[in-house]
Amino acid sequence: MRIVLFKAVLTGLLSLMASLAICFSVVPLLGGQVDGAGLAMAILCPLAIAIPASAVHFRHSEKLQRAESIASSAVMELARAYEELRLQSRPDGLTNVLNRQTFQRELTGASKMGMSGGLLFLDLDHFKSINDRYGHATGDEVLRKAGQVLNAHCGRSDIAGRLGGEEFVLFFGDMAAEDMFKRCEEIRLAIARLDVRAPSGAIVRVSASIGAVYCVAGFDAESCLGAADRNLYAAKASGRNTVAFAGSDL
Repeated sequence: MRIVLFKAVLTGLLSLMASLAICFSVVPLLGGQVDGAGLAMAILCPLAIAIPASAVHFRHSEKLQRAESIASSAVMELARAYEELRLQSRPDGLTNVLNRQTFQRELTGASKMGMSGGLLFLDLDHFKSINDRYGHATGDEVLRKAGQVLNAHCGRSDIAGRLGGEEFVLFFGDMAAEDMFKRCEEIRLAIARLDVRAPSGAIVRVSASIGAVYCVAGFDAESCLGAADRNLYAAKASGRNTVAFAGSDL
């Protein structure tokens, strides 16, 4: 409030100076004299009008600035909360790879950007048996470490996700078709080397079957996922812990 009053008084004094300057420069030119009631009016009118009007103006401006500041802070806080929620909704809580919806959205986005690359569909072999034999906590540990393997093999253009249960997907953006099988084998071997122990100390054997398909630029995400899924079933049919790979013109 002090600042408002200070600004109002300062504005009043400036108005007074302007009023006197006009009076002493214009009135003599018109043949008059600046004295008596005329001088009093030249002094009192600017002060009586400018100070209250300026006080009201500056007070409303201060309230408006405060309201704008509060609104800006609220918008920033809302944006921050939205971003946190968006980031929390992206990863699968257990494996820290993207959840199903986010992966599918990102894969569609990669297609729209004109990217090509390799799409892998992974299924952990005999996962139900791991849960039944060692318990769900051990099963969760297997899933968690499988997610770590996928994230470790992801570059800036790659996308890893969990479709549900023990099924994972991985898209290698801008990968050449001739590099696909080697990368699939790297991931398969990395999962086979996972060190997972049951509460009893028993070593839990983990392996994965992988179905892979190469996606050309402009690919249809759903069609390529379907092709990779079919290759996954071929990998399972051939004995599991293996890779089934085919090119794609989808």
